[in-house]
Amino acid sequence: MPPLSEPLASLPLFPEITPRRTGYLQLDALHAMYWEESGNPNGIPVVFLHGGPGAGAGPQHRRFFDPAAYRVIVFDQRGAGRSLPFGELRDNTTPLLIADIESLRRHLDVDRWVVFGGSWGSTLALAYAEAHPDSCLGLILRGIFLCRPIEIDWFLYGLRHIFPDQWELFAGHIPAAERNDLLHAYHRRLTHPDPAVHLPAARVWGSYEGACSTLLPNPGTVSHYAGDSVALSLARIEAHYFVNNIFLPENSLLDGVGRIRHLPAYIVQGRYDAVCPAMSAHDLHLAWPEAHYTVVPDAGHAAFEPGIRSGLVRATEEMKRLLPAA
Repeated sequence: MPPLSEPLASLPLFPEITPRRTGYLQLDALHAMYWEESGNPNGIPVVFLHGGPGAGAGPQHRRFFDPAAYRVIVFDQRGAGRSLPFGELRDNTTPLLIADIESLRRHLDVDRWVVFGGSWGSTLALAYAEAHPDSCLGLILRGIFLCRPIEIDWFLYGLRHIFPDQWELFAGHIPAAERNDLLHAYHRRLTHPDPAVHLPAARVWGSYEGACSTLLPNPGTVSHYAGDSVALSLARIEAHYFVNNIFLPENSLLDGVGRIRHLPAYIVQGRYDAVCPAMSAHDLHLAWPEAHYTVVPDAGHAAFEPGIRSGLVRATEEMKRLLPAA
């Protein structure tokens, strides 16, 4: 399907809802996963995969889905949000996150579900679906991040071509002698046991990512990413995954698309997404031409930019018409 780039009709989020059930799933001796269920218990199951890695999920993420039609399942990945222990890097890898999603599916007695993820959530959604295609009804993806070396290098260095002021603040936290390897310089600080070392580094990393995530300046987004409750897990876990090449073989996500091309899918990408440039979504579109691909012409990276929000709501509305209720 060729990419669509027309302006999207403004679609609001669905009303705020509260979870019907919440709980913790013990994953191993160390990690416990927070999860919650909202919406229609007999509706189409959909699982929300948050970004980062490490950003955590929030109440607003329930609102992409019609609560009368969907059984909405949201959880915090290892080390993120309300999962325990917070910010933990031990036993925190992509294969384990994939296994966690399957454990949650079985725990909640879900046969198959729609997988919804943006940014790192799109990475994890692809990795999970390729590992467990029979567990998936379809995918809804936003702000595609394939975690290839070129994309990680773009985040660390390339963004200075668009956000030079923000990049100077980001790089400036690191002494000049270490700036040729910002990733490992930050990783050393973010994993340092002293809060006087790791918290300032996390705040700078979070501010940088937040400032580059929207088409127009949005102080609220920057404040959210730079707040201690998000910044530490976001920065620490992102650096952990980046230094380990996301614990997957290079280019494995594109190489594995053939395992999921039979599934219905929607890809929503901001034209001016600086954090996850449209190159990656375009490459995924070329590998998966059957997926419905929308380029939002007036949006950056963040899920709640008006055009991205509308594209995602439209995707969940179209998906529910494709699938029968559970």
